[in-house]
Amino acid sequence: MSTVEAAPRPRLAARLFASGAHQRLLAFASLIILLVGFSLASPNFMQMSNIIAILQATSVNGVLAVAATLVIITGGIDLSVGTLMTFCAVIAGVVLTYWGMPMPLGILAAVAAGALCGLTSGTFIAKMKIPPFIATLGMMLMLKGLSLVISGTRPIYFNDTPGFTEIASGSVIGAVIPALPVPNGVLILFLVAIGASYILGRTVLGRYTFALGSNEEAVRLSGVNVDAWKMAVYALAGGICGIAGLLIASRLNSAQPALGLGYELEAIAAVVIGGTSLAGGRGTILGTLIGALIMSVLTNGLRILSVTQEWQTVVTGAIIILAVYIDMMRRRRTV
Repeated sequence: MSTVEAAPRPRLAARLFASGAHQRLLAFASLIILLVGFSLASPNFMQMSNIIAILQATSVNGVLAVAATLVIITGGIDLSVGTLMTFCAVIAGVVLTYWGMPMPLGILAAVAAGALCGLTSGTFIAKMKIPPFIATLGMMLMLKGLSLVISGTRPIYFNDTPGFTEIASGSVIGAVIPALPVPNGVLILFLVAIGASYILGRTVLGRYTFALGSNEEAVRLSGVNVDAWKMAVYALAGGICGIAGLLIASRLNSAQPALGLGYELEAIAAVVIGGTSLAGGRGTILGTLIGALIMSVLTNGLRILSVTQEWQTVVTGAIIILAVYIDMMRRRRTV
């Protein structure tokens, strides 16, 4: 009897390993260990002001990571999310500051510009059959140049747009509960994450997103318009990058045209650390949020401990390699 009862356990463990649940648990455990470790190492780490700073940093990187998650689940990659964020911030600056339009139009313009750029990348990949790495690398460079051209290589400030800084730095929750001054940017991050999670789990677009990453050819042979759905995923991811652009512009009270490079690497790192497979077909928004928090906590903690920027970069790179290695091991177990 004991032999019969013990038999299912390895199979259950294998299913958990294959599903990536173990990596999400590992990521969550790593987050707790980092929080405890940095708290013991420095009494300043758990101060409310520092926690707010971590959450604000996570809001931008987390939104970008959500966008990257959608693309990576399809088996693709988007190297343009960082410069697209900057481009959308510049578009908002042009509409609000140069043209003097109302703030809702500036917000809509930023999100629409992001969706249009994402759709363009998706078209390159789906219709022109350009590999995602090359297509989004080219888009990254184009958007970097366009941001500099449109802005005249100068920052665009939002001093004449009342309430713009409240988008990310204000606190609707803090106004109701003063003891919880959670920035609006964090609230927006969670709303974006909930929306993306709903799309992945409850809509046709979500089902096809996973299907494209699992076996694109089988989806194509079943009569599905693969190109259209892939373009839709990239457009959605681009629109989410537009939200990230609004958040970072609100935090800085300006659109910095030279900003953006490097953000895509942190976003992809958060996605992989959170358990999304680079091979596609597997991933969760919850795991990505945990990964984004790990990246923010690690960067903040190392800075508080006076670790130089160079070594912070080394540690970040080592974590990315480790996360990818774990993903490779998981895929080997499923073969």
